[in-house]
Amino acid sequence: MKIYTKTGDDGNTGLQGNLRISKSHPRIFAYGAVDEANASLGVVLANPLDNDISSVLIKIQNDLFVVGSDLSNPNLNDVKNRVTLGMIQELEQHIDKFESELEPLTNFILPGGVLSASQLHFTRTVVRRAETLTVQLAEKDEINSNCIIYLNRLSDLFFVIGRLINKRNGRDDVLWKT
Repeated sequence: MKIYTKTGDDGNTGLQGNLRISKSHPRIFAYGAVDEANASLGVVLANPLDNDISSVLIKIQNDLFVVGSDLSNPNLNDVKNRVTLGMIQELEQHIDKFESELEPLTNFILPGGVLSASQLHFTRTVVRRAETLTVQLAEKDEINSNCIIYLNRLSDLFFVIGRLINKRNGRDDVLWKT
């Protein structure tokens, strides 16, 4: 099978269910941003990370394929590859676990610190954009609302893990100074 099909040369792309839509459709922007977040997370994972963190991030990479698949499937009656409440609860459990190692925030912090933490903060911003684009899609088409919640929690988790990576590497949070 060749990597190029030429079926998208006219500016359209295929969705699940053999539907074709414009590559400028909000659905494409939403799951494209999810794909970008996943690729950015791959860059983070290229760094040496503690096992508890890397195992969570690898699981999230797989889950992001579910999010993208969910967003690419306009048939909400099709129950395969859908974001579930269990996936969201798993993110919340990771947030609670990792946050318990951190001091409470008293200031806003800037993205930064060690390279892997900085890269994860960047990935967090890509996830925020994916969330925004998914909200825009939901304003146009009906979607699984769990996708929005999942992306919201995921950016929170990345914020917490970014702080944790810095802490475990002996780096303080980079405080915002006014």
